[in-house]
Amino acid sequence: MNKEELKNIIINEIDDAEVNFIGDSCDLKVSISSKHFNNMTIIQQHRKILNLLKAHFKSGELHALSLETHKK
Repeated sequence: MNKEELKNIIINEIDDAEVNFIGDSCDLKVSISSKHFNNMTIIQQHRKILNLLKAHFKSGELHALSLETHKK
């Protein structure tokens, strides 16, 4: 899965998300900022993102990802 596809999946669900990438391939980290995270704990924020990508992890298209989420 390329970065643009990953970004589109996130933005389609979280319209105000600012998505930035650090690294590549097996060492990919994504940083996401959104006002949608304002009333969520860090764990809830990460679960939201991981649930969006669940099918891609299951298929093997995506196998490793570090998350960093921020409230706006």
